Amino acid sequence: MDIPWWRDAVVYEIYVRSFADASGDGVGDLAGVRERLPYLAELGVDAIWLTPFYPSPMADGGYDVADYRGVDPLFGTLGDFESLVTDAHELGLKVIVDVVPNHSSSAHPWFQAALRGEHRDRYIFRDQPNNWQSTFSGPAWTKLPDGQYYLHLFAPGQPDFNWRNPEIHREFLDVLRFWLDRGVDGFRIDVAMGLYKAKGLPDVKDQSFKAVSPVWGQPEVHEVYRDWRKLLDGYPGERMAVGEVWTDSSEDLALYVRPDELHQSFNFAWLQAPWSPTAFKKVIDDTLAAVPFATWVLSNHDVVRHRTRYESADPGTGLMRAKAALLTMLALPGSAYLYQGEELGLPEVKDLPPEARQDPVFIQSKGELVGRDGCRVPLPWSADGGSLGFSPDGVAPWLPQPAGFSALSVAAQNADSASTLAFYRRALACRRELVRSIPYTLEWLDSPESALFFTRGSLICAVNCGTEPVRLPPHDGVLLPSGPLDGDLLPPDTAVWLRARS
Repeated sequence: MDIPWWRDAVVYEIYVRSFADASGDGVGDLAGVRERLPYLAELGVDAIWLTPFYPSPMADGGYDVADYRGVDPLFGTLGDFESLVTDAHELGLKVIVDVVPNHSSSAHPWFQAALRGEHRDRYIFRDQPNNWQSTFSGPAWTKLPDGQYYLHLFAPGQPDFNWRNPEIHREFLDVLRFWLDRGVDGFRIDVAMGLYKAKGLPDVKDQSFKAVSPVWGQPEVHEVYRDWRKLLDGYPGERMAVGEVWTDSSEDLALYVRPDELHQSFNFAWLQAPWSPTAFKKVIDDTLAAVPFATWVLSNHDVVRHRTRYESADPGTGLMRAKAALLTMLALPGSAYLYQGEELGLPEVKDLPPEARQDPVFIQSKGELVGRDGCRVPLPWSADGGSLGFSPDGVAPWLPQPAGFSALSVAAQNADSASTLAFYRRALACRRELVRSIPYTLEWLDSPESALFFTRGSLICAVNCGTEPVRLPPHDGVLLPSGPLDGDLLPPDTAVWLRARS
């Protein structure tokens, strides 16, 4: 039986605004991505995921879409996108694009018509609001001059669609066809557990991301993905879809990846787990028991970078743990999603000045919530220059880069065989050699309380989350450590791949 490409793929998320700027306006674009595709092929990933590049007022960095079938001039042209796909495929890279079905931009022609009183049933309007709050802070309802309110679970510029209107279903099937016909290999579905809201829109006591609530996870959403799966299966080349599903149980997560629904769903429990062997083991066991094709992710454009999340009082532990977590993640059954810049060991940028911040989370909360700009700072490609190679010299990037990014740039790390970038290249190359020849399942090995040891066929992975060295399990050789070993001891905050004894 052939294994679909996405089952074990390593996917690299490109936050387009912050990856590479070819046009010289300080904002990343599709031409910049295209120029850097050889870098990604050399890194060793299998696919790229592009965040929204569609026409948008940028109220939420492009996740407020005004036209689902175009490219915003800020990012280039439809021709630029088609050339990017062609070049990516020639390099052996698949291309996944974001689709945003929960809400549109308030600038979308449909919402503009709704403001004029036309086809308001495409969105959600009420004479009186309920108590729902925006995920970005503040009420989820905005009052119009005619006295009605419209629902926006995110920014006011992102009105929620009414998925109980069949017209929305037809529209998004057509949107998917538009991009499938242009060669995309898959879709990442934003807020995939959203779309439907409970009938009657009842008040809620807890609006957090639960498995099922009046706000999230309504059962009708699964019929949407059954229709999408039929469409995807009708195209050649194993086209796929992965859902952004925030939920509180692996059992609910599994409902989205049944054989006739999505191919994958993000497993945020791994991202949310603390640096703990107990926490890691529980997430792994729960995931593999419930989900047929697992995904693993440590960072993305919405969360604090994991190097910073893992940092302890001891300087340097964040990077050591980040590398160990990466090696552990790559050894697990399923696919891995990387976030741009993690291969450079980039930390969260915490000291952005208030006037530079652009995240609606920061704006709507009036600065009470710091928002997500700190993980979205443009990448450093060169060790010098006004934007460290992100934009042509003399052009300031849309978010300022800290001085420390120079030493972490691609140029600086290319020259260092001990760099984080070199480690990522070795890890991805080693994984590619192993992944197709070892079982999808894993077996736990006896390990100290502070560590986790598991095996998959010829591969043993060991990670030490404790404060003291632990003895390695029996093995026939070292394949790849995340840091220096001490003879037959695995130091704290370190992981290693070993060759199992035959």
